[in-house]
Amino acid sequence: MARRSFTPTSLRRAMNLWPPYLCTGIRVLEIADDWSTARVRLRMNRFNRNYVGTHFGGSLFAMSDPFWMLLVMHRLGRDYLVWDKSAEIDFLAPGRGSVFAEFTLAEERLEEIRKLTEDGRKALVWFENDVVGSDGALVARIRKQLYVRRKGAAR
Repeated sequence: MARRSFTPTSLRRAMNLWPPYLCTGIRVLEIADDWSTARVRLRMNRFNRNYVGTHFGGSLFAMSDPFWMLLVMHRLGRDYLVWDKSAEIDFLAPGRGSVFAEFTLAEERLEEIRKLTEDGRKALVWFENDVVGSDGALVARIRKQLYVRRKGAAR
């Protein structure tokens, strides 16, 4: 199935049935109809608890992994190539219970990317989001770098 055939709702449903999310307590709560935002929850369970009883770091990262790429890809459209390039995670506090991540892609960031790639060059663009507990406490900060360029343009 081609990536563009997914609506935000159908992609959310498919991701919630995808084994890496289904089996680890990750749930996509929302993907906006215009692909501008996404919200994700990770519930603590026996499959994502580490040795000391807090969220496994890989699960904290996995809950955030695809969303910047998906939002940028769908907002820019078919004329752009978008790939994950690099990632960083900073663990700031133990995660317990349910934790959440939100992604908001502003139009200004898209305009920045369009300008950076208008002459055919690639752009390496960083995005950042927080993972927070139910009480709003900061658990982790995640940074993702995307590779973006116009299709058919010189590399």
